[in-house]
Amino acid sequence: MKVLLYSEGLKAIGKSGLGKAINHQIKALESQNISYTLNPNDDYDILHINTYFPKSYFFAKKAKKNGKKIVYHAHSTEEDYKNGFIFAKSTSKLFKKWLIKCYCLGDVIVTPTPYSKRLLKGYKGLENKTIYDVSNGIELDFFKKDEKLGEKFRKRYGYTKNDKIVFGIGLYIERKGIVDFVELAKRLPEYKFIWFGYSPLMFATRNVKKAVKTKLDNLTFAGYVEQDMIKGAMNGGDLYLFPTLEETEGIPIIEACACMKDAIIRDIPIFDDWLIDGKNVYKAKNVDEFEKKIKDFFEGKLPSVAKESYEVAKERDIKNVGIKLKQIYESLYKNEKK
Repeated sequence: MKVLLYSEGLKAIGKSGLGKAINHQIKALESQNISYTLNPNDDYDILHINTYFPKSYFFAKKAKKNGKKIVYHAHSTEEDYKNGFIFAKSTSKLFKKWLIKCYCLGDVIVTPTPYSKRLLKGYKGLENKTIYDVSNGIELDFFKKDEKLGEKFRKRYGYTKNDKIVFGIGLYIERKGIVDFVELAKRLPEYKFIWFGYSPLMFATRNVKKAVKTKLDNLTFAGYVEQDMIKGAMNGGDLYLFPTLEETEGIPIIEACACMKDAIIRDIPIFDDWLIDGKNVYKAKNVDEFEKKIKDFFEGKLPSVAKESYEVAKERDIKNVGIKLKQIYESLYKNEKK
């Protein structure tokens, strides 16, 4: 059994959450010794397709015509698209129709969480599709506590041992909550705020452009950095802030859990059931609640829940992801051979 992992425009999406998810997918397959190829010209038994661009659609359509079994990975939904870039809200219905057209080509669909599975099951045309929820996973062996890397992070950005650092991660899009992140930096000048991630501002909404251009003594936009520095922030920062408005999973919060870092996240449905307020994270619904909980955390009114958060990451280790994908592939392969 050989799997073709097909991802159109991988270089372009390499620095995004999707690019990271695809990289995790490769490592998940390797952890289970699953034979795979990235070359669409190679022979293969199962097509596992990650992208929904036109070339991807026609490639999947041709594969289906040739009798190949298809796993279509649903990394995106209308819900996480419409609060992103400029014009996204006005085009979200068309985007949804296109996603359905693509995902329908799959013999099965894989999506990162039970939440995104429920969304897809609610789309007309996907109600009767077989959909599996499989986490994008995390490299548990890579993301772990590392005090020296934490010190390196503080030194690189000029922070002292006494600075209280709040950090965020994401593209320059409204959905990631960057506007609220900047507002909180304005309200809380006694703390340091740093945001990792980058995307061209020409595609950003007016609110995001204004936020990113904000100049504050306690606010830093670090841009895109390599994984080592994200790991450094996870270890050297004091609090991970994830004010995202919508996700299909949210890999950075799992990375924070792996590093046993306290986090305050937005209270939205995607995080129900696995991230519990007061147990392994803290949650807030709006800017005022975020402000209060950040203050309460640094003033010692909210105890650390960092150790409890580790179990969240442990469950989503890449090795476990590989086991689940292997089961899906083998099921399709056996049916193909009947």
